[in-house]
Amino acid sequence: MIYTIEKIVHRLRPLQSIVRFDDTIEHILTDSRSLSHTKHTLFFALLGESGDGHLYIEQLYQHGVRNFVIINHIEELAERCPEANFIAVSDTLRALQRLAIEWRANFQIPVVGITGSNGKTVVKEFLYQLLCDSYNIVRSPKSYNSQLGVPLSVLQMSESHTLALFEAGISKPGEMERLFPIIRPTIGIFTNIGSAHQENFNTLAQKIDEKLQLFSECERIIYNMDDSQITDGLRRAGLLGRSRGWSTENKEATLFVKKIETQERFTEITIAPLGKDLVIRIPFVDKASVEDVLLCMVAMMLLKPDFIEQPDLFMRLEPVEMRLEVKKGNNDNIIINDVCSNDINSLAIALDFQQRRAKEMGLQRVVLLSEIQQSGLSARQLYRNVAEIIQPLAIEHLLVVGKEMTRLQDYLPDHKISYFSSTEELLEHGGIEEISHSCILVKGARSFQFERIIERLAHKVHQTTLQVNLEAIVQNLHYYRSLLPKGTQCIGMVKANGYGVGSYEVAQALDEAHIDALAVAVADEGKELRKAGILSPILVMNPEESAFDTLINYTLEPVIFSRSLLEQLCTKISKQGFSRIALHLEVDTGMHRLGFSPEELVELADFFKENHLVYVKSLFTHLAAADDSTEDAFTLRQIEQFSEAATRFAQQVGYQPLRHILNTAGTERFANKALDMVRLGIGLYGISSSGSTQLTPALRLRTTLLQKKNILPGDTIGYARKGLLPEGGIIGVIPIGYADGYDRRFSQGRGWVSLRGKRCPIIGNVCMDTCMIDLTLCPEAQEGDEVVLFGDELTELNALAQAIETIPYELIADLSPRIQRVYYRA
Repeated sequence: MIYTIEKIVHRLRPLQSIVRFDDTIEHILTDSRSLSHTKHTLFFALLGESGDGHLYIEQLYQHGVRNFVIINHIEELAERCPEANFIAVSDTLRALQRLAIEWRANFQIPVVGITGSNGKTVVKEFLYQLLCDSYNIVRSPKSYNSQLGVPLSVLQMSESHTLALFEAGISKPGEMERLFPIIRPTIGIFTNIGSAHQENFNTLAQKIDEKLQLFSECERIIYNMDDSQITDGLRRAGLLGRSRGWSTENKEATLFVKKIETQERFTEITIAPLGKDLVIRIPFVDKASVEDVLLCMVAMMLLKPDFIEQPDLFMRLEPVEMRLEVKKGNNDNIIINDVCSNDINSLAIALDFQQRRAKEMGLQRVVLLSEIQQSGLSARQLYRNVAEIIQPLAIEHLLVVGKEMTRLQDYLPDHKISYFSSTEELLEHGGIEEISHSCILVKGARSFQFERIIERLAHKVHQTTLQVNLEAIVQNLHYYRSLLPKGTQCIGMVKANGYGVGSYEVAQALDEAHIDALAVAVADEGKELRKAGILSPILVMNPEESAFDTLINYTLEPVIFSRSLLEQLCTKISKQGFSRIALHLEVDTGMHRLGFSPEELVELADFFKENHLVYVKSLFTHLAAADDSTEDAFTLRQIEQFSEAATRFAQQVGYQPLRHILNTAGTERFANKALDMVRLGIGLYGISSSGSTQLTPALRLRTTLLQKKNILPGDTIGYARKGLLPEGGIIGVIPIGYADGYDRRFSQGRGWVSLRGKRCPIIGNVCMDTCMIDLTLCPEAQEGDEVVLFGDELTELNALAQAIETIPYELIADLSPRIQRVYYRA
């Protein structure tokens, strides 16, 4: 986007403005942590539940930013920042949206708007792959489909683009009304409708009607005609006449699908576009991907109708990979894997992600980058733009692949750059094995096959991995926030190494989402988070006297549950000359684990009234059975006892500490009983103890099929000969066992895994490093196939836990450190 400040003032019609010079704006910034360009940058100080951007204005000013859109304090800020421009508006997010609306009006190109409950990003990326040779495409980065993400996406549009692909997601009524004029699509795609975000809508029909507002001016609308609910919605909106769709039932459909045949590794789709059967093969077998591709076929009939002459085009589709995957490398390296695409916008996002991770972990920055293809720009202009992104960043070594990449030397004379004509040359002569103590971003277009670089750099570990979707964790945090009264704070429980998931990456994701506080079990866990750069308040749930120095040195907030522990802490603080140290008091209202009784709590009031070494930041108790509806009377009695004791304590001590009583299950079932804070644990990972369907699964444990074996009738399988196939059959061996934390109680059919979408029981006893699965229902499985132990519909964690009479916490927390944790945002 290129606008002058004077023009922006004219467009936004602000309440007040102080313009000291007319600057040309080329970059929009909404998160101070993502600052990469200081010149020609306009910062929107957003104000919301996740934080206040006004707090970072002076810091940005010191770094060179000179243009700000704000809500208040214009005179004060103008005085403290004497060389800056300020535009004061009533709502900075709406101002950003208005600017995007004005910018969108400059373009007459086809704009595809995509909405629905699931599949928006996949459809967008599939269309990009199918059309990038025919159009210069601008598209939403990652899944930028929110009230903030949509305007940021649209502001990327430039004169060189010939097609736009934008997602739009909503979670409550009224949101699409604001997104429609920003995108103003000419073609609409409705992917599907489901239960996501249903909590804010009265009916499914209401949610459909809200989403369809995006398509009110579309020339064509694409959807699944066999979905009667979407069809009824289009009819209610008066849009059915403009709609085009695919169908397996209606022969009059724009795309009539005569047959869908799923093979082992691909699906054949028979269509009849010109009265003659055409068989198109796609490299997917799951139902969701097939339906996403069918929507793309209808879109292709509008945007590239000659695709029917290239039926093999669809076999080139590649899965929408897990973007920005973080994994451990050799030589104390961390690798950021983003090799599924390379364009100017996703490069900026990946570099920003790398800069944050490297700074937080004290690592050098190394970037491996391929040529950018199909940009629509001249090579000179393209690499000038790339250089502008890279130039202000602290990158110790840049390794680039492709003949055009030599142009960077004209624009980055001060950077250490190594040039290679091909990926093979880099692998042979690049010396990448010698890189150490670095955060390495590997970013390349698919044709360069940078997966081979990842393989070379990656730490060789167990084939079994726990995949952790950090974006899903943040989405679940937002879901819980939506249940709570406005202003209720949230504590993220990351104790026991984040329930075995990995405390740092989870804590970092929550920290970036402006969690109000984090909680760990022991002081050393909090110390490691502080050393890694986590700034949020950190509660230590089980502090020990030996760790008091750590608590004080790393500004950790201890939970105190006994008088003796309190006195020991005060003695330590007094000897070191500190005062006003924050602590939290635990109250026992029926859990009978740790904590003061309600009566003891009230008796402590006089101690805190007279003692100035410490103060009580919060009071809390643990609910013993919040997930059990048969114990609701007991739970409500706990809440009542705690509330009464907390009120009496506050009255006697003379100030009101924060109060928290609800855990994850309590938040789901008793949100109206929330006090000042809630503590969120297992629910952040998408695991509901109350049966909620609104959470996004964040964990997936997967491995590979090592070997297939034919078993003769009567043969036994495994230790103690407990496995038996009376009529013989086929079994598989997978590399996970009880040494990995895979529970031995899953033996003899009590547990199961998912393979090619089919449920395969554990057969025989789980061994230390392996176990065996029954392939009777999946004889087509091949060695090397992915096996899911939990994390999909067939291997839902609650069901697996119930099968061996335990809880999901145990299944996750028991996972061995030798299982690689892979973190990504998708």
